[in-house]
Amino acid sequence: MPQSSPPRRLKLGVFDSGFGGLTVLRELVKLLPDADSVYLGDTARLPYGSKSQKTISRYAVESSKFLADQGADLLVIACNTATAMALPDIQQAMAIPVVGVIEPGAKAALSTGTGDVLVLATSATVQSGAYTAALNAEGLRAYEKACPLLVPLVEEGWTSHPVMDEVLKIYLSEALAEAPDSATLLLGCTHYPLIQSAIRDAAERLGHPMEIIDSARATAMATAEVIAAKFGDVHCQVSGEAKREFYATDSVEKFQRLGAGFLGQPIDEVRLIDLGG
Repeated sequence: MPQSSPPRRLKLGVFDSGFGGLTVLRELVKLLPDADSVYLGDTARLPYGSKSQKTISRYAVESSKFLADQGADLLVIACNTATAMALPDIQQAMAIPVVGVIEPGAKAALSTGTGDVLVLATSATVQSGAYTAALNAEGLRAYEKACPLLVPLVEEGWTSHPVMDEVLKIYLSEALAEAPDSATLLLGCTHYPLIQSAIRDAAERLGHPMEIIDSARATAMATAEVIAAKFGDVHCQVSGEAKREFYATDSVEKFQRLGAGFLGQPIDEVRLIDLGG
């Protein structure tokens, strides 16, 4: 009688153009603490938002294949631009399940009820119209607001700085003037969970409190649902501590230093890899 293979851990592959996607990994670790993970930040080729759709797709597929080669059982595209511009191409190229970051946030917004949904995102994500399409598909009206200053302020560590408060006040005032019926605010960038409380406070000071949807959390929950459907619990029932691997295509010291704030814990090692130009 043939012996069954020993159980092994599920291994999650998480991809972003930088280290913002570590907020998604942070939520995945909370929900799936027994799963191994491998994260790739394509820091040598960011920002993706300034590239063509064809180039973004090529970069994203290359990065996804790298993670699959590292043994990933499932891929999470924790990058709004790559999800918006290349998710179908990634899914077609991969033989393992792929979860994007946009649809889960839109589905989570549906649970808050009716009304307009205000999406704060980068300029590239807003220009793609991906969140509007996803929210409209759920029967929700959407208004997307580009907030180009938020990412550099977060990366500078100014998450609770008065400048951040003033910038948020300006962005939210402009957005609410265009969409005054917004009842839900969707965080459309993986950097924004780090300023979720500041966004909530700014909205309340403007007299317009809203339900805030963290798309990183929503993506992690959607990933857990896919895992339950595809793999069950068997692959996570292995003794010992789960392994976390980190790769970057450039600036590994910066990734390690700033990434710890996004992940919420120290990053012991980041390995440098070359995926080409």
